[in-house]
Amino acid sequence: MSAPARVNLRHLATTQPDFEAAFRAVQHWSAETDDAIESRVAAILADVQQRGDAAVLEYTARFDALPVASMSELELTQADFAAAFEAITPAQRDALQQAARRIRSYHERQLDACGRSWSYRDEDGTLLGQKVTPLDRVGIYVPGGKAAYPSSLLMNAVPAHVAGVPEIVMVVPTPKGERNTLVLAAAHVAGVTRAFTIGGAQAVAALAYGTATVPQVDKITGPGNAYVASAKKRVFGTVGIDMIAGPSEILVLADGSTPADWVAMDLFSQAEHDELAQSILLCPDAGYIAEVQRQIDRLLPSMPRGAIIRASLEGRGALIHTRSMEEACEISNRIAPEHLEVSSNEPHRWEPLLRHAGAIFLGAYTSESLGDYCAGPNHVLPTSGTARFSSPLGVYDFQKRSSLIEVSEQGAQTLGVIAAELAYGEGLQAHAQAAEMRLAKKPGAAR
Repeated sequence: MSAPARVNLRHLATTQPDFEAAFRAVQHWSAETDDAIESRVAAILADVQQRGDAAVLEYTARFDALPVASMSELELTQADFAAAFEAITPAQRDALQQAARRIRSYHERQLDACGRSWSYRDEDGTLLGQKVTPLDRVGIYVPGGKAAYPSSLLMNAVPAHVAGVPEIVMVVPTPKGERNTLVLAAAHVAGVTRAFTIGGAQAVAALAYGTATVPQVDKITGPGNAYVASAKKRVFGTVGIDMIAGPSEILVLADGSTPADWVAMDLFSQAEHDELAQSILLCPDAGYIAEVQRQIDRLLPSMPRGAIIRASLEGRGALIHTRSMEEACEISNRIAPEHLEVSSNEPHRWEPLLRHAGAIFLGAYTSESLGDYCAGPNHVLPTSGTARFSSPLGVYDFQKRSSLIEVSEQGAQTLGVIAAELAYGEGLQAHAQAAEMRLAKKPGAAR
């Protein structure tokens, strides 16, 4: 029996003369979308905006092979959700409920920390503060058909509920009428308000613009293919969106103390998503890197999605030998990965050095996959280096903030003088005089 073919990952070392060029080649990924996709999406959005339900029905028949006479046939009911929940196994029901409970608990604490209104009065009695209110209605896009992403539904719907959103509208494609029972069961657990079996750019358009049947939402969240991503980008401004996500990523910082096969499988966990996913190991121990390579070669033949994993690892993966863990942390900050595992027996030693990551997984037992499903924090994370300036999905994404200002009579005497001075400096006399009218003694006529 022949040995399994070696997976040809890039092996880099920070000491090699051309490291910077090789490192940039690993990082490179073009976010540009195909012009044909952009053109098609623009046409679909315009058509749905103009023709509403009729256009949605037409595209659903064309792209999902689901011809129906009316939108009512594409709407899912609470009874559908409940029936799906009863149809899955007891173990699946328990897993969904426990995951939802943990996700809800985490986001309730997040709400307490950063999602409450607040105010104070200063020394002259002026009230200043912030009023936090939930969005009225949000739309959640959930991939459908043979793909099962109940975890994605939970991660979007549960924090929306915790934030206080009263209406959550789900869209999920069902090609050839194929409904995913786990997804519908998750909708039951998460408390989705309404749902439609539509997908693609036409579903995004229906949510963004509203039709006679699909209500217009304030924000659209959730993952999708290139058509969905393009549509979300184009409707931003009419509605809010969560983010435009790129391929999945994992970066493992390892000090050599974690079993090498654990790390190999963690690298697989993102590589199996698709060929463009990225898995990188940073480690100061060359012998350990070699052992991880051996475990990759050993384990890959047993993986059902082995061809995708191989393509991902060989196309965008890398095993990088660093001078130290400190240098590994520095490189990690440059990458700003979606998922960052600190696979070390001293994870809290290195965590303070890590500034940029969507989620940080501390210690050998904290596999990224636990965060994907049930740890509690949200798995909707910034990708492609955007963790440098953006955050995971959270309750704050389903709320908006209004400033509160109530100036007392005494406060107006102080603030009015300051505001008038600055307004005159900007040449805005009405601004200045509006402030001055509230002064107890009007200033001289020199102005």
